[in-house]
Amino acid sequence: NKRSDAWGPAARMPENEVEEFCCYLSVISKFRKLKVVAELPVNHTQHSGNIVSSIEFDHSGLLFATAGVSKRIKVYDYSSFIGEVHFPVLDIQTRSKLSSLAWNNYLRSHLASCDYEGVVNIWDASTGQSLLECEAHEKRAWSICYCPTQPMVLASGSDDGWVKLWDTNVDGRAGLTIDLNANICSVRYNPSDGHQLAVGCADHNTYVYDLRKPAKPLWSCTGHQKAVSYVAYGNAQCLTSASTDSTLRIWDMNTGKMLHRLKGHVNEKNFVGLSVSNGLIACGSETNEVFVYHEKLTQPLLRHSFQRNGPSHQHNARQFISAVSWKPGTWSLVAANSEGHIQVLEMTPAAPPLPPSPH
Repeated sequence: NKRSDAWGPAARMPENEVEEFCCYLSVISKFRKLKVVAELPVNHTQHSGNIVSSIEFDHSGLLFATAGVSKRIKVYDYSSFIGEVHFPVLDIQTRSKLSSLAWNNYLRSHLASCDYEGVVNIWDASTGQSLLECEAHEKRAWSICYCPTQPMVLASGSDDGWVKLWDTNVDGRAGLTIDLNANICSVRYNPSDGHQLAVGCADHNTYVYDLRKPAKPLWSCTGHQKAVSYVAYGNAQCLTSASTDSTLRIWDMNTGKMLHRLKGHVNEKNFVGLSVSNGLIACGSETNEVFVYHEKLTQPLLRHSFQRNGPSHQHNARQFISAVSWKPGTWSLVAANSEGHIQVLEMTPAAPPLPPSPH
């Protein structure tokens, strides 16, 4: 009787655990590992100046751009890159170290950047010329994002505690300013709603604003124990936040409530990147690894190390992943570490089951 009671209704798995287990079986049976399909090895002569802060694909997925403390924006043709041609199609020299990049999904040649001096620039990615320069913030600007419904509007966030919306049609004047009284690490528009903006802050919180009513946030998403370094929408209803408390959290945009807490990577002090696509979340780790999670699974699905064997092993152990970006509509991503090492990774399918042995 005791045995039957233990396996009776009272011992059934909760529905959310059943859902997670079924999701895990489905996804884990589909993918086995992250495979390196191309890489740009590190230049060992410039370790300290090679940190890649941002990697962004254009809307088509044909081009990706990188930027960081080297004061350069480099644009690569993806097909050429995986074909071992690692020479950028465009190389822009800037005056200051760069924090973030954003492609315009409608004006395909427009690429925005923000930097350590608080300056926002719009570049022509076909010529490398600066189209607009705004002295946007009083301190370092960490993040920039184009509005999905108004292609001439973008948002920026900075250590000065201000979120600013810029109308690039009007000489780059700030159209709206929101004071959060906390260092701002990340800003992201809802991809389906140009009026909704998520903001990740150093005060441990994520704020979601309806920009038509900016006096107070629509949602205040609390729970992280340290600074929120990134926010990213998986879809119109789900927002992912990343923090230096070494966790990711998934939030329901209909209620502002947390859905899942994901952990496994190590992130205590650095910006390690975040990218969300097709229900998959990629982020970096201070163990020099890339982690891939599924939005419904609390533990990592896949992990991949940039670590290299050999005499420089101890030096490599101090490196961390600094940027990641999914290629749109694919199972491939580009990642970079603090040494400037770039890899293209592809989620490879699990091996098909072996045929039954002959009798």
